[in-house]
Formats: sequence, structure tokens, C-alpha cells
Amino acid sequence: MVRIRLARLGTRKKPFYRVVVSDSRSPRDGRFIENVGHYDPLQNPPLLKVDLERVDHWLSHGAQPSETVGDLIKKARVGASA
Repeated sequence: MVRIRLARLGTRKKPFYRVVVSDSRSPRDGRFIENVGHYDPLQNPPLLKVDLERVDHWLSHGAQPSETVGDLIKKARVGASA
């Protein structure tokens, strides 16, 4: 199954995440199909940059977002419409 999830980058106690499309059998920080955005929770306010066109493409092809990424996509859609 294809999942849209976060891959952790950054150093210890300074996380930075990529929003990636990957096979569910791949490790969290391992191989991915496509990078569709990034998320930096340490900035104030948190920085979220997501390519919603590519996310919609993958969702239409059956990709399932993780719970956290689903929430982030909702926030990105609200921010894009505002």
C-alpha cells in the first residue's frame, strides 16, 4: 500500500520533516517515491509547505495519508484558501 507520511530529518532535538509518498513496507526515513512537501514544527508559527496538486494526485491513485499528515493536509488547504 502507498502511504503519505512524514520522514524525519534534522539533528537531535531539532526535528525537520519531509512529507513523502512511500510504500508502507519502507522504513520511516528510507526509500520514498516522491517528496511532496516539508514541515518545520520549531518555527513560530510552524512552517508547512505542501504541493496540494501532487497530494491530490496520489490520493486519487489510492494513497492513504497517515493520521498526522491528514491533519497537516487539512491545515494546508485552509491556509491555501485564505
